Amino acid sequence: MRIIDTIYIDGRFVTPHGTELFDLHNPATGAVTGQVRLADAEDARAAIAAAKRAFPAFSRTGRAERIAMLHRLRDAVAARRADLLDAVIDEYGAPVSRAGFMVDHPVSLFSDTAELLADYPFVRRMGTSHVSMEPLGIAGLITPWNSNAGFICGKLAAAIAAGCTAVIKPSEMSARQTQIVTEALHAADLPPGLFNIVTGRGDPVGAEIASHPDVAKISFTGSTATGKAILRAAADTLKRVTLELGGKSPTIILDDADLAQAIPLAVNAAFMNSGQACIAGTRLLAPRSRLAEIEALARTAVEAVRAGDPRDPATDVGPMVSRTQWERVQRYIRIGIEEGAELLAGGEGRPDGTTGWFVRPTLFSGVRNDMTIARDEIFGPVLSIIAYGDEEEAVAIANDTIYGLQAYVLSGDTARARRMAERIVAGRVLVNSLAHDPKAPFGGFKHSGIGREYGSFGLEAFLEPKAMLGADA
Repeated sequence: MRIIDTIYIDGRFVTPHGTELFDLHNPATGAVTGQVRLADAEDARAAIAAAKRAFPAFSRTGRAERIAMLHRLRDAVAARRADLLDAVIDEYGAPVSRAGFMVDHPVSLFSDTAELLADYPFVRRMGTSHVSMEPLGIAGLITPWNSNAGFICGKLAAAIAAGCTAVIKPSEMSARQTQIVTEALHAADLPPGLFNIVTGRGDPVGAEIASHPDVAKISFTGSTATGKAILRAAADTLKRVTLELGGKSPTIILDDADLAQAIPLAVNAAFMNSGQACIAGTRLLAPRSRLAEIEALARTAVEAVRAGDPRDPATDVGPMVSRTQWERVQRYIRIGIEEGAELLAGGEGRPDGTTGWFVRPTLFSGVRNDMTIARDEIFGPVLSIIAYGDEEEAVAIANDTIYGLQAYVLSGDTARARRMAERIVAGRVLVNSLAHDPKAPFGGFKHSGIGREYGSFGLEAFLEPKAMLGADA
């Protein structure tokens, strides 16, 4: 049993004031592997106080000093790659085929942010004024369990580049990963209080961060429901808020697509990160003229998706992160059947030979866009085929959702696909690709969030412009 009984405040590992013990599991087996002692609201206040003390000096540091810090953080996290990889597989259940990206991505985020910072114009001439971009203050960074290290490092990198100090609340379900990341960040030898990490529940720790008057900025990634609660809590103190929330992303296959390429890409878009991804393309929009062909190819592709041992290189889909998440996905599969969708592959229960929180990769067809499985974010390996007649109907279906995070357009004609992409209401639209661009803004329209992360947009989320007039006099 692994016991994690410290949090990180003011440059030191300390025992939490909170006393609740939370069980950690291996989702591939369901076995309890350890416990973490959770922080409480008093711990959150102590972390905020440390960040407040560190802010005046850190906010006055120069570009070169912050770049050096980002490089030290990059190197320190890279040095713990093997430990973090093991934790991502055992604690989260990420297939080894995916886990490598999940441990390398945090490292690259520090490099990308340092590169951005090198050329970012903090001072500009606008009209007759000097405009400077000033750090907001203390940033509360609240992160989810589906890419723990990536979210911690990405948000922290942007805060440091801007000159903000930080209080980070990661998910309690990712405590082992958080411990490794925290030890790595500590080894980078940054000034005490510059970042603080308090693992605890959303209530009380996240709630304290979201409402505390000394916190100037919230950056949250997670569910839409929690994002709304954070926005309400932040309103009384007029915090600046960035929310990256849920999605129900459409993958539109146009009638000229090469299905031999389009179908594998569409299935990968739906089942990436074991389906536990806000950007998963879980609505597959198929032209009726090619529906039978698409159904047959998609069924073959989904049946070939392997769910099982995360350490097997042949595994495509790992377990759900928790029993609660497994039960949620099972419930949505039942709802799909009850509402009349046609089950082409998968279904309820576990894949053969598995005992943990595994879901059978599932494919529905005959899905209408008003069905529950087409409306709700399931967060598991469940793909729904929705037929459309022409491009106008495809656009209407794609945009008929409360979400607008990401979308995919697959076509044999790139220009045609781009014209379609321009009509989709989403923060990112990927054309014939599953690529990620760390320099492009990431975030959503509608209930998928507020604001953007990555690149200059992500940096400016931690900055406030200040105009100085008459400075030439």
